Amino acid sequence: MPKITWKPGTMLYPVPAALITSKYEDKENIITISWIGTVCSDPPMLSISIRPERYSYELIKNSGEFVVNIPNRDLAYATDFCGVRSGRDVDKFEFLNLTKEKSSVVSASIIKECPLALECRVRQIIELGSHHMFIAEVVAVNVEEKLIDETGKLHLDKAKLLMYNHGKYCVAGEHIGKFGFSVEKKKKKR
Repeated sequence: MPKITWKPGTMLYPVPAALITSKYEDKENIITISWIGTVCSDPPMLSISIRPERYSYELIKNSGEFVVNIPNRDLAYATDFCGVRSGRDVDKFEFLNLTKEKSSVVSASIIKECPLALECRVRQIIELGSHHMFIAEVVAVNVEEKLIDETGKLHLDKAKLLMYNHGKYCVAGEHIGKFGFSVEKKKKKR
């Protein structure tokens, strides 16, 4: 199919729609971030990019930590709300009836309603332009127990995780293969 060339832009979609919690002193907030990615597996690291004028930016910069809460389909409204309303004006936990849970390592709260939460400590801040990138080490992972089977295998595919795709929210779900399926040997029939 023919393609049309557009001006350069951030067209890497879909991406996770994450609820980032942060806390510094008596201030705590939730911000929706979709500019997030894996950086390294050993040690486990990820990045989030935030505009410096955002309320959460200073909280994360000053505390040096945050939690990446991955919401599911049921939290689509809360995810959108946390991306368009400032924590300077509204307590998002209270307004959205979200439950704060104590993290195991960092001071920022986990959002109980999210099936997955990654506690992070900032390793580096890179000033890039409109956004600054926080590169952070994942220091703890918290997963809903019901997503782990009797053998200890994690089934995030059953969590109906929320994604952001070019201005719209969608849910992960249709599976068309697993990692390595393209080179997997077929089992012989007996």
